[in-house]
Amino acid sequence: MKKTNDAKYQRAQKRVKEIKSFYIHLGVYVIINAFILANFFIQSGFDQMRFWDWTNFSTLFFWGIGLAFHGIRVFGIFPIFGSNWEERKIQEYMDRDSAEKDKYL
Repeated sequence: MKKTNDAKYQRAQKRVKEIKSFYIHLGVYVIINAFILANFFIQSGFDQMRFWDWTNFSTLFFWGIGLAFHGIRVFGIFPIFGSNWEERKIQEYMDRDSAEKDKYL
């Protein structure tokens, strides 16, 4: 019983660390991109036409894609490698090994 609780605790602890990592990533994304965009706005001389150039938003866009994938991985929205995928694969291999072992007994 103790071993089961330890395993559950470790899985829960790992999950909390993953979620915390995502929120730290999100916070850094917001802060850094706010500074980058403020800098572009100031450098453009407060000219809105120059500010809305695509190149000013490329970091925001591409980093945002990476952040989205990080969120998808952490929160299990992605169906192929969702939150239970690892556990299902581990169970599949354990069952296969058990079947192989039983075949030769």
